[in-house]
Amino acid sequence: MTQRRLAEVAAKVGVSEATVSRVLNGKPGVSDATRSAVLTALDVLGYERPTQLRGERARLVGLVLPELQNPIFPAFADVVGNALAQRGFTPVLCTRTAGGVTEADYLELLFEQHVSGVVFAGGQYAQADASHEHYRQMTRRKLPAVLVNAAIEDLGFPRVSCDDAVAVEQAFGHLVALGHVRIGAVLGPSDHMPSRRKLTALTSCAGAAGVELFEEHAMFSLEGGQAAATRLLNRGVTAILCASDPLALGAVRAVRRHGLKVPHDVSVVGYDDSPLMTCTEPPLTTVRQPIEAMGRAAVELLANQISGTPVPDEELLFEPELVVRSSTAPAPR
Repeated sequence: MTQRRLAEVAAKVGVSEATVSRVLNGKPGVSDATRSAVLTALDVLGYERPTQLRGERARLVGLVLPELQNPIFPAFADVVGNALAQRGFTPVLCTRTAGGVTEADYLELLFEQHVSGVVFAGGQYAQADASHEHYRQMTRRKLPAVLVNAAIEDLGFPRVSCDDAVAVEQAFGHLVALGHVRIGAVLGPSDHMPSRRKLTALTSCAGAAGVELFEEHAMFSLEGGQAAATRLLNRGVTAILCASDPLALGAVRAVRRHGLKVPHDVSVVGYDDSPLMTCTEPPLTTVRQPIEAMGRAAVELLANQISGTPVPDEELLFEPELVVRSSTAPAPR
């Protein structure tokens, strides 16, 4: 290895070039943690490992996210990245882009990098109508993986989810207690599994409370939320429940464009409690996903699979929490 590359690896790990050299030449006197860090740095910087060290799997873990526009995903990447680093793994972040690299393409790249495992959040496993062949390929290759939030059945990977039914019960109960009887819901696309779960719970809550429920489906974006909320306002709702915070911010914008005020005329509830939702105008009432606990559980399930420990196949459900701020108020008289 050239002197420049040695220096680059040493700088990345924060050790001396002599230490890097000892690791590469298989010399004693280097701790396992340092050795592992140097080998990981080689992988990350795209350098070949010396032949005698190639037998060891790279300590890389893929973290596949749908996008970074919704602040909940960078926040989740932060939790998972820290939990992986504490266990000596290096995360490789992959985010899908419209018309760009697909989830299946990323998986091919991760296979080539010999990753030890993959954590998926909000992936195609949550869309009933999407292609799922790349997950079956992972099963055939016995690549450890964890799926975060509701997936289609039969994929056979451990799952860590926020309990959509409880989230809906909390938010819907809050609006009913405020006297709302015409409640709208802005959900994700109709084949989106977490949205389907929310709709099932919403229908049952509305039936039990004897209130009218109106639903609209949208792409997960501010613009999607605004368009769907506009349709709901035309149907005369006084409260709007949304399946994400960006959708809720779109709904707030729709209410204003309608010449109405939040929460005086229309109450709005989000979902996620992503960073900065206290800073919106008005601060957003939303359902908090416990991403810290979920992210740590996902990494623990993955680390156990990598080390060969059996993990439960059933879904781990985490309890969300309604955070009441200023975007909800009693129904207008």
